[in-house]
Amino acid sequence: VQLQASGGGLVQAGDSLRLSCAASTRTFRNYGLAWFRRTPGKEREFVARISRSDGRTNYANSVKGRFTISKDNAKDTMYLQMNNLKPEDTAVYYCAAVHSSGVYFDASKYPYWGPGTQVTVSS
Repeated sequence: VQLQASGGGLVQAGDSLRLSCAASTRTFRNYGLAWFRRTPGKEREFVARISRSDGRTNYANSVKGRFTISKDNAKDTMYLQMNNLKPEDTAVYYCAAVHSSGVYFDASKYPYWGPGTQVTVSS
């Protein structure tokens, strides 16, 4: 499956952004989905995930209460609503998918990745 993330940009602290991740597959509902982010010199960091079956979600502690992951199976699209953005949220954000019902927080478990979208939050 091919993924394409969009919606990044330059915002000020406290602002909101919504990232989208469009998938090429018509079997989108069969994939567990996640958002990761990476800053220069660091490994990809787990941000949020959503299960393929029951839509259960998990979040990194650093974004809990500010970010919301969701998906629209009819549109083959996943979203990340980011509110109250902070400068430390600055990163390249990637969407990822795995054809499994497993709960994974490790980037190595996801074989499908989009090219990433830059989010920059100024103070």
